[in-house]
Amino acid sequence: MTRLAPRTLRARLTVGLVTLLAVSCAAVGLAAVVELNGFLTQRLDEQLTQVGTRFPESLEHEGRLPGDLPRSRNDSTGGTSTGDEHGDTRRMATGTFGARLLNGRVTHKGLIRSGDPAADLNVDLTARDAGRLARVPADGRPHTVDLSALDDYRVVASPGRDGDVLIVGLPLEPVEATVHRLELVAGIVFDLALVVTGVAGACWVRWSLRPLSRVAATATRVSELPLASGAVALPPRVPEPDPRSEVGQMATAFNRMLGHVEDALTKRHAVEERLRRFAADASHELRTPVASVRGHAELALLHPGPVPPKVTRALERITAESARMGEMVDDLLLLARLDAGRPLERRPVDLTHLVLDAVTDARAAGPGHRWTLDLPEEPVTVPGDAHRLHQVVANLLANARLHTPVGTEVTVTLETGADDARVSVHDNGPGVPADVRPTVFERFTRAEHRRRPDASGGGAGLGLSIVAAVVEAHGGSVGLESGPATTTFTVTLPLTPCPCP
Repeated sequence: MTRLAPRTLRARLTVGLVTLLAVSCAAVGLAAVVELNGFLTQRLDEQLTQVGTRFPESLEHEGRLPGDLPRSRNDSTGGTSTGDEHGDTRRMATGTFGARLLNGRVTHKGLIRSGDPAADLNVDLTARDAGRLARVPADGRPHTVDLSALDDYRVVASPGRDGDVLIVGLPLEPVEATVHRLELVAGIVFDLALVVTGVAGACWVRWSLRPLSRVAATATRVSELPLASGAVALPPRVPEPDPRSEVGQMATAFNRMLGHVEDALTKRHAVEERLRRFAADASHELRTPVASVRGHAELALLHPGPVPPKVTRALERITAESARMGEMVDDLLLLARLDAGRPLERRPVDLTHLVLDAVTDARAAGPGHRWTLDLPEEPVTVPGDAHRLHQVVANLLANARLHTPVGTEVTVTLETGADDARVSVHDNGPGVPADVRPTVFERFTRAEHRRRPDASGGGAGLGLSIVAAVVEAHGGSVGLESGPATTTFTVTLPLTPCPCP
C-alpha cells in the first residue's frame, strides 16, 4: 500500500481533490436515488389507496361487482345514469394484481394485463408466493412482496366483508426502472465529472505550486555546489510570489537563508585566503632566518680551534633541527601555493623511471626493509611536474619506511588502465589505525606511535597532505586501504593533460 500512495505534493493534492469530489458525488447520488425511490414508492402507495379493494372483490363475481352491473337509475339531478359510470373494475392500471384469501388460502387471484375487460385475469402463483401473500398483515398499509411469478409488488391487504382478506397490488418495476436509470445517468455524469476534475485539478495544482517548484529547483542547485572550500557562487534567488501565501512566505524565508549562507561562505573564503596568504608569507619569510641559523651553526662546526663536546653536540642539533625546520617551511610554502591555485609544470614525465629512482633512494635510506618493485614492460608517461610527482612517490615510500618496523616488505606497483596510470605502495606492517584513516591525508596528522611503537621523532605530519594536494593538482586521486598486516596507498594519475590549473 505504501508503494501505491502518491509521493509528490502535487499528486497528493490532486488525489485528495478527486477523492473529496468522488465522496461528494457518491453522497449526492445516494441521496438522490433514495429520495427518488421514496417519492415514487409513496406515489405508488397513493395509487394503491385510490384503487381500494374493488378489483379483489370483483374476482369473486367474475370480474364485476354486483353494483357494477348495467342498470338505470335517477341521479341526484333527476337524470338517468347506468352502472357504466362506475366502470369495469378491471379497467385500471396495467399490472394491477388482486387476490382473495380465506383462512390463509388463496381462493381467487387475478392480474390486469392490458386493462381490457376481456383480458385473461388468471395468474399462476407458486406455493411460496401464496405463503408470502398469506403473511401480509391485513392492516391496510402498503408492503413489498417478492412474487416469483410477478417480481416485486407493492401490496395492501384489507379485511373483507365475508371474513376474507382482500389484497391489491401494483408492480414496483416502473419505480425500479426509473431509479436504475437515475443511477446509470448519475454514474456516467459523475465519472465524467471526476475525470474532468482530475485533469483540471492536476493542471491547477501544478500551476499553483510553480513557486514551490522553483524553490525546490534552486535548493537542488545549491545542494550540488561544493561548499567545502573556495569561492562559491550561489544561484539567483527565487522569485517571491504573494508574501501573504504559504509558498510566498517559504520563498522569502528561503531567500533570506541563502543570503545568510552566502555571507557566511564569503567570510569563510576571506578567512581562508588570509590564512593562505599568512602561511605563504610566513613560510617565505622563515626561509631566510632558518637558512641563516643553519649556516651559522655549520660555520661554527668548522672552527679550527678546540670546541667542547657539549658545544659541538649543541651545534650539531641546531644544524639538524634547522634542516628539519627548513623542510617543514618548504612543505608549508608548497601547500600554500597549491591552495592558492598556482599552476604546476606540465611536461611529459617518465613515471617508470621516476618510480625506479624513488625506490632506489628508499632502499638506500631503509636497508632494513624488503623492497619489491613491479613495473610494466613498456614505459609509462604522464603529463605533469616531474619534481612534484617524484616528491609524491618519495613521501609514500618514506611513510612506509618510517611507520613500519624493520623487516617489513614494501611492494611498489606501477600499472596502466584505459585512461590512467596507478602507482600502489603496499606494506605488510601493522596497518593504519581505524580512527586515523579518515584524516590521514589532512595536515599535521601523525600516527607513527600507533603504527610503529619504537618510532621516535618523526615528521610534521605534512607528507601525506602534500601527496594529496599534488595529486589533486594533477587531476588525479589518492586512496587508502588498510587493515591488520596490510596497508595500500594508491595514486591514480590521468594519462592525458587535465583541464585543472
